[in-house]
Amino acid sequence: MKKGLTLVYTGDGKGKTTSALGLALRSTGRGLKVKIYQFIKSPDRTYGEKIALQKLGVEMVQLGIGFTWTKTPEEHREALKKAWPIARDAVMSGEYDVVILDELNNALAIDKFPVEDCIPLNEVVELIKNKPTHVHLVITGRDALQEIKDIADLVSVIEPEKHYYEEGIPAVKGIEF
Repeated sequence: MKKGLTLVYTGDGKGKTTSALGLALRSTGRGLKVKIYQFIKSPDRTYGEKIALQKLGVEMVQLGIGFTWTKTPEEHREALKKAWPIARDAVMSGEYDVVILDELNNALAIDKFPVEDCIPLNEVVELIKNKPTHVHLVITGRDALQEIKDIADLVSVIEPEKHYYEEGIPAVKGIEF
């Protein structure tokens, strides 16, 4: 019997989304059906990973509106309220073998404005516990909540040792986006 796993990629280092995308590539290569939702990134921007995944037939959906400082708290709250049921329903549909909820940890950890009523933690925990048995669920983002880490099958914490940002090098096209 195949058991769908819950994998969490968290920490302050670069590579959480990149790890999830590598897993998506591997899963697609093995014939699994993959769907990716991003909770912070906006559909108004272009991302290299989305371009590449489209070529492979993997759908990536940006549900956010950008960094929390780019819009008002109410705009972010509204986006998160719309995003959560879309992603939750995709997981529960059983249509996909792998569902990646990129940046969900970031969304749950927002402390500049309330998010509990937008993405209730108890619903996230219930989703993990009650997802269809074949579905592999990947959750990425900084500051994973302990409740999620406790029930995950794998938690990888990615920490920086050195980063070129410290030398003043900004985000690099093809590396960060």
